Amino acid sequence: MAGVDAPVSGGGGARMLGLLYPPAGRGRLYTEMQLAFIGGVAEAATIHGYDLLLSPSDTESDPSFRRILAERLVDGLIVMEIRRDDDRVDHLAKAGFPFVTIGRNRRADETSWVDLDFAGLAAGCVRHLADLGHRRIAFVNRSEQLFHSGYGFAHLGLEGYTEAMAELGLTTHAYLCDDAVVAGEKVLERILRDDPATTSLVTMNEAALEGLYRGLTRHGRAVPRDFSIVGVAAGHWAEQVTPQLTAAEIPAKEMSRIGVELIVERLTAPASPPRHVLLKPLISLRASTGPCRPVPGSEPEPEVSEFPDIPDFPGSDF
Repeated sequence: MAGVDAPVSGGGGARMLGLLYPPAGRGRLYTEMQLAFIGGVAEAATIHGYDLLLSPSDTESDPSFRRILAERLVDGLIVMEIRRDDDRVDHLAKAGFPFVTIGRNRRADETSWVDLDFAGLAAGCVRHLADLGHRRIAFVNRSEQLFHSGYGFAHLGLEGYTEAMAELGLTTHAYLCDDAVVAGEKVLERILRDDPATTSLVTMNEAALEGLYRGLTRHGRAVPRDFSIVGVAAGHWAEQVTPQLTAAEIPAKEMSRIGVELIVERLTAPASPPRHVLLKPLISLRASTGPCRPVPGSEPEPEVSEFPDIPDFPGSDF
């Protein structure tokens, strides 16, 4: 009889891991960041002697998801693009199928996961700008579709930004933005239209980064002389814009490696308690942030007191 640590396998020893990863780009295409995660998971799985099956399933009713479970095609699953209320996670937990997540949601205490501290990173970005004297700080999030679908990272980033701004006594200006260059240009237009005195922004949307820069150039705002930008982005995105972006890096390869390690642990020691890994990368200082220079005309004119009455002195001609 197998002991408590005997492997629990979905696929009966198929040496196959599944990756549930719906495309997040326009037209249901995988973004560059997503492709980096796919490559990282595949590489880590190979090191542990597993092959990888990729599924674009984003709900438990997806035929691919149903087929993987019904036919026991994989030993275990790594689930990504986690939503706060995710029926894939609920279904797998109820079925007792071995899985872990890259990202976390309301069932975080019950499952093994690896994630970034998106709330802490967004808050750290706000504080970095505030330390440079910025007080009008906007926030550029991911797309409306992703946000309203309940994607955890989009909500956590907004929470971190909002809380940090409240602690500093500053007014929030948060925007949803599609993952595209043209969307970045459009949202920059909105930011400056809503508050022309804005001098900085925090972004979690690396795909729109080039558009944000273009919009600032069109408005005659030089980075970082007139406007500072800081964000959460992969290193190659941060380094391909000019000036290079001050940013907390998304360590796709490390997160992929940890995700594979977690599912292998789950398969070899199913009775072990869930393990949680929260990564908190440092903000790499590059060239996109600098001291605040208020927009001309945006600051109140200093009050000038009237000259006091000069008293009459004896013998004075005044």
